[in-house]
Amino acid sequence: MTSSVVASTASPLCPMIDLSARLHDLLCTRHCAMCGERLSSGEHALCSVCNACLPRTGYDASPSDNDMAHMFWGRIPIERCGALFFYKGGSGASQLVYDLKYNDSPDTAEALGAMLATEYGAASFFDGIDVIVPVPLSRDRIRERGYNQSVEIARGISHVTGIAVDAGAVGRMHFESSQTHKQRWDRNDNVAHVFRTIHPERLSHRHILLVDDVATTGATLCACAQEIEKAGDVTFSILTLGFVKA
Repeated sequence: MTSSVVASTASPLCPMIDLSARLHDLLCTRHCAMCGERLSSGEHALCSVCNACLPRTGYDASPSDNDMAHMFWGRIPIERCGALFFYKGGSGASQLVYDLKYNDSPDTAEALGAMLATEYGAASFFDGIDVIVPVPLSRDRIRERGYNQSVEIARGISHVTGIAVDAGAVGRMHFESSQTHKQRWDRNDNVAHVFRTIHPERLSHRHILLVDDVATTGATLCACAQEIEKAGDVTFSILTLGFVKA
């Protein structure tokens, strides 16, 4: 399975495709997920101004040694880590993540996943990765929201990289309370034993890319990875949209 970024190719139908895209934008108005301004035909999820102002981590330049990767050292067998932007409560980026979770925005999640993959793919981040596993939600959470935002982010990454998404190999067993206002150790306790590997044979002997919306203390991602480790001989890389830097 290829792990390289899929490059777009020119086509004689490009003018027709461009016209179709412009017509779609005219009939189905799209708005920036951060500022709410109307998007042009060449913009996806974010307008050019918000995209330029997004507080990017720059971790694509050092994916094996950065503040996010340090959280996982000694906890799970980690290869590479990255996030698109620094997450801070009350910022435009935090509103972006809130909308993904609570405002029925799966298309935005997928578009941001594709953006994340495009930027990290340029640094060969995906070399050697076998499968993408989005951090699962409980059935109650999915019933509330209508979808798992991490699955949609993973689909965007898959569209760019060609790496398959396996959203069914790991499950979340129950509806735990929100992590938002919990301290570090409370977060660890809150997610302990909530994951279960349903199909270990699909994960054994593989380099797995774990995908989530935001990494704060790493408790959820570690709990998921530690359960997957039971499949045997696995290594991990991690990508999220946001990262809360201590």
